[in-house]
Amino acid sequence: MAPPARPQAVLFACGLNTVRSPMAASLFKHLYGSTYVGSAGVQKGEPDPFAVAVMEEVGQDIARHKPMTFEEVEDWEGLNFDLIITLSPEAHHKAMELTRRIAAEVEYWPTADPTGIEGSREQRLDAYREVRNQLLARIQERFGPVDSSDKQDGPSTRMDRP
Repeated sequence: MAPPARPQAVLFACGLNTVRSPMAASLFKHLYGSTYVGSAGVQKGEPDPFAVAVMEEVGQDIARHKPMTFEEVEDWEGLNFDLIITLSPEAHHKAMELTRRIAAEVEYWPTADPTGIEGSREQRLDAYREVRNQLLARIQERFGPVDSSDKQDGPSTRMDRP
């Protein structure tokens, strides 16, 4: 079955906009650069060094990502998104509230929060890698193959390597 038509603008949302949604937005932007993408959180957290590290492993730089709430995204650029993909229950609830006043579809992709994993640095990085890889697989499944009009100019990355 063919994936649904690709929207013009996608917003990925999670609880704090520090791990899952910035990872998803970066992966999406790399694959489908011709589609506008953003990320937001219900609240604003602090940048996460583990998320930065696992994204660097696949050639993605999220180190300069500035976490934003839904309200800040709305104030900064408006909530002109065709699709909001929520990665946590609290983000899904917030997005559903927003659909009372904006015409956006909402999809819920339950995604584990790796920040609660205890253990060694390598065990924690493995949890973040698992989330990254799950997001990449889900994005590719949902939005289909990349064509030449999608690609961003810039350095090549290693997106097909976990």
